[in-house]
Amino acid sequence: MKLSQFNFPFTTDMIARYPAENRDESKLMIVDRRRQKIEHKTFKDILKYLDPGDVFLMNDTKVFPALLSGAKEKTKAEITVFLLRELNPEFRLWDVFVEPARKIRIGNKLYFGENEELVAEVIDNTTSRGRTLRFLFDGPYEEFKGIIQELGRIPIPEQIKNLRNPKDNPDDFPDDEERYQTIFAKNEGAVIAPAAGLHFSRELLKRAEIKGIELAFMTEHCGLGNFRKIDVEDLSKHKTDSEEVIITQEAADIVNNARAKGGRICVVGASTLRGAEMVVGVDRRLKPYKGWTNKFIYPPYDFRLADALVTNFHEPQSSMFMMTCAFGGFELVHQAYKEAIERDYKFLAYGDAMLIL
Repeated sequence: MKLSQFNFPFTTDMIARYPAENRDESKLMIVDRRRQKIEHKTFKDILKYLDPGDVFLMNDTKVFPALLSGAKEKTKAEITVFLLRELNPEFRLWDVFVEPARKIRIGNKLYFGENEELVAEVIDNTTSRGRTLRFLFDGPYEEFKGIIQELGRIPIPEQIKNLRNPKDNPDDFPDDEERYQTIFAKNEGAVIAPAAGLHFSRELLKRAEIKGIELAFMTEHCGLGNFRKIDVEDLSKHKTDSEEVIITQEAADIVNNARAKGGRICVVGASTLRGAEMVVGVDRRLKPYKGWTNKFIYPPYDFRLADALVTNFHEPQSSMFMMTCAFGGFELVHQAYKEAIERDYKFLAYGDAMLIL
């Protein structure tokens, strides 16, 4: 298929600027592929569409405070560093984005913290905005990570931050530090929140447990790759960035045992689906795995694991939208998005959700 086939009318007014007051009270669109039917509910209604013995497969990645504000040596010019990926813990090497990139060159030293608690040296250029940094820190690794935790900020997407009104009172809205994490976030490593999981409240998970719906957790550290602009019309030529995936034996056993007993697997999040699909066999059994994936899914695709998918509403021509079309059916998902726009569903990380059966 071609990139141009995944377009639809999109304006910034459709982007949710803040999360819903309560996690499980966002809108939920039900898309039934077999019956070619679309319904409109609230997220807390999702359990009506699952049965005892079914499984939610969820991503327990945790967003780390990846935004650092600092100053360039000598000029003291303000700079922002976006920590993308740790390349080597021993040598404190990180893959990062820097702003303003044009002023950050190899050999420059960057200082962070009021008392310059952290110092980094630029040792390589990777892309126009990308750099490799070596943090000049001789203390224990845990102390180093603690300073990053202290100095860093949770990286709320620029698309959301830039749309917020400067006159908004932060006290009037839910706190980003809490709400840009799932309630089951555990394994730190993501720079983008697994958005579909943000809708699950503790009360909703307790109700799922009471109903007999099992929870299985895998880890996929969501990066910026799925959100990079696709610039080739022929989708077979597009390459995505790799993301780290960890699927434990416990998670595989929960999924496989449920499948053997006739239970359905509801995957929460397009990134979760991407990671799981990479390691599921032709027998539809999930396998333990620790490694990386750059799998790119677009129609047509034969899914082996998921019987249902929970996902948010994505931008046109994005890899996430393409994966949604592959799972829900190209024409049906386009129709669902048309209805979403007409009914004022909100898009992106803090937006509303879709359950595809």
